Amino acid sequence: MSQYKIEAGTGQHIGDRSEQQDRVALFTAPRAPGYLMAVVADGMGGMSGGALAAEQVIRTAKQAFDLFSPQTDDVEKMLRDIAHEAHTVIKLISISSEKKPHSTMVALVLTPERNAVWAHVGDSRLYRFRGPNCAQRTIDHSYVEKLVREGRLTPEQAREHRLANVLVSALGSPEQEPEIAVGRQHGLRGGDAFLLCTDGLWPYFEDAELGAALAMNSPRQASELLIGKARERAAEKDADNCTLAVIKLVEVEPSKEFNIGKMRRAI
Repeated sequence: MSQYKIEAGTGQHIGDRSEQQDRVALFTAPRAPGYLMAVVADGMGGMSGGALAAEQVIRTAKQAFDLFSPQTDDVEKMLRDIAHEAHTVIKLISISSEKKPHSTMVALVLTPERNAVWAHVGDSRLYRFRGPNCAQRTIDHSYVEKLVREGRLTPEQAREHRLANVLVSALGSPEQEPEIAVGRQHGLRGGDAFLLCTDGLWPYFEDAELGAALAMNSPRQASELLIGKARERAAEKDADNCTLAVIKLVEVEPSKEFNIGKMRRAI
């Protein structure tokens, strides 16, 4: 089994909006050495309400990961709890203000056992790549995605549909509890990569383009490249905030150093 190191980076652009309401963060866990969490949240709501909602997602995720221990806790349950708690707090913010905040969420946890677990609500996405090939992506909780699943729209038609931004699940909605979708992947190896991003990025790219950008560049370089290309393709479209996190598993050569045990076997 290959050995790998983790490289990660984030990127943001305000787009053509007056305020950046997205949030992104990378965390390690004090009680869980070797664990890494990435979180992206896309806030929605006027008068900075969206920024408050997205900030709450990040705050809730950090608090939960700070307390997480692999001896007593389950990653999937933690991710579900983060979504539920953020949803509850955002609803309380809405009651005490007129800002009507909402947020999407996508969160990924990598473990030392070469496992990945993720959860998402809304239309912020996670892509999983093996080399340059897209192996998996989350399915948006959106009205047009529902029409695609029902065979009433093609993916290409959904991308340009006038209701493309209408969500059927979000954090902070007073009408319903959020739908939380969870995914897992075991047996990670060098060459695997993950992209978490808001809908200010993914509509401008085919899966193959995203995979090539991640495979051929460092996380920082890939972030700069994708944001620059998204801005170029969004010209004159009143582009949304754009936010992403890139996590790459880079294969490394196993150590060739001899320890005493190996030297004794070699004699």
